[in-house]
Amino acid sequence: MSFFKSLYLTDRIFYALGITIFCFFSSFFIAPIFYFSLFLLTAIVILLIVDVVLLYGIKNIVEIKREAPAVLSLSDDNFIKINVSNRSNLNLKLKIIDELPYQLGERDFSITLSLKTQESDIIKYTLTPLIRGEYEFGNIHVMISSHLFLIRKKQTALAQFQTAVYPSIIQMKKQALIALNHASFTQGDNKTRKIGKSYEFDQIKEYVSGDDPRNINWKATSRTNELMINHYEEERSQQVYSIIDKSRIMKMPFNGLTLVDYAINSSLALSNIILKKEDKAGIVSFSEKVDTFLKADKSTIQLKKIMHSLYKEKYTYTEANYELLYGRIRRSIPNRSLLFLYTNFDSISSLERVLPVLRMINKYHLLIVIFFENTELDSYANNEAQTVLDIYQQTIAKKFILEKNILVKELKKHGIQAIKCSPEELSLTSINKYLELKSVGVI
Repeated sequence: MSFFKSLYLTDRIFYALGITIFCFFSSFFIAPIFYFSLFLLTAIVILLIVDVVLLYGIKNIVEIKREAPAVLSLSDDNFIKINVSNRSNLNLKLKIIDELPYQLGERDFSITLSLKTQESDIIKYTLTPLIRGEYEFGNIHVMISSHLFLIRKKQTALAQFQTAVYPSIIQMKKQALIALNHASFTQGDNKTRKIGKSYEFDQIKEYVSGDDPRNINWKATSRTNELMINHYEEERSQQVYSIIDKSRIMKMPFNGLTLVDYAINSSLALSNIILKKEDKAGIVSFSEKVDTFLKADKSTIQLKKIMHSLYKEKYTYTEANYELLYGRIRRSIPNRSLLFLYTNFDSISSLERVLPVLRMINKYHLLIVIFFENTELDSYANNEAQTVLDIYQQTIAKKFILEKNILVKELKKHGIQAIKCSPEELSLTSINKYLELKSVGVI
């Protein structure tokens, strides 16, 4: 039964049978053609048997194996390899059908190639996932045919395995290389803490004139009968948090990715640079509530924690609750820190609703608000108008663009630093801003 399931007739044999039937039909009018038709039918049957014997003489005529990364990178070209080996003494034509994960939407993916006797080849192709999560690859099916090309033998290689699509690891590495060439990355850092007062305990020593009396250690003083004080040194590692808005406004798609995905990729790339600069990186995500709070740290496993945390993030269809965000920041981030807020405002009224909360956050921390520029709207507004309707629509588009610029000015008017950039340049813009603040000694 498995023999018939794996046997497929090609178009060539159907064409040959069609010609034979036509010849038999013509023999009713021209008798000598009958013998030619009979010879042609006999030849087709013999060649068909020969082709079956050639392809089914070896059980596994082709050896095939897939090589894929353990982790795929979101929105990047991920390379997949398929190793194919011809174990027969025939020249083969192959059609390889790889069962790709359903998230990719590829239902007719196939690769054709030819292999000579005992030849091996490596097939490379790329996948660009646009959704984070677990991806499951299926089996690999190979349709094998000989040089006669009358039948195809289907051979299936068991190659099922699961992989995960994480935020863009490839972009993170690229941005790290770009940052290495940034002037502020290699120059000396200002060791004095500029934002807030956060100190690490150093030692207990004798009190000398000029020391802060508030640091007197009374227990040590009672034991030694001399004034002793706690000595602190200024903390050099700064806390930097990436705050991601996951509300419905961040679901807007650009080039197949939502704004949340762009913010997640940027947060991972920025956190990598922060840790390389020996600062502490943390993650906060929120919508109607604060879903994720990863405390800022600079340990060796912090980047892995950030990666796993961002991997699980999903956008919601609710409104962002900035009041709850402010309450969580006040409770969980006591020391003044640098906060990168990834969000989006579509109108002045939407900014005015949350502006008081942003001002309160900026009072206790250094807040950088990053929102997105609608590049599609910009390109449409710059097109030449052909009709009255085009003039009207482009006027509305320019009105929205103007409002975005007003949003930046409104935030800066209240002392809040704001950045407007395109989704594609988000990672680079965030990293440059961090390095700029680091180089001038603000952090």
